[in-house]
Amino acid sequence: MKSENLMKRIGGWPVRLKNYIEELQTEMRRVTWPSAKQVRATTLVVIATVFAFAGYFAIVDFFVGRAIGKVFSTFTH
Repeated sequence: MKSENLMKRIGGWPVRLKNYIEELQTEMRRVTWPSAKQVRATTLVVIATVFAFAGYFAIVDFFVGRAIGKVFSTFTH
């Protein structure tokens, strides 16, 4: 009984794969792709944001590190 069910599932994968690919192609035709200008603009925004956050976290890390260093030096002397 279980082996029959397994064989049906295994035997049906080509049909399921074909259906999946057809549905995928249909959905990809419906996609509204951004223009090259939009891609460049959003990429520049992402890059600028990454650098801004990196700078912010570098500054915060510097000051928090110094504060922790002072706390440790206070308790070790």
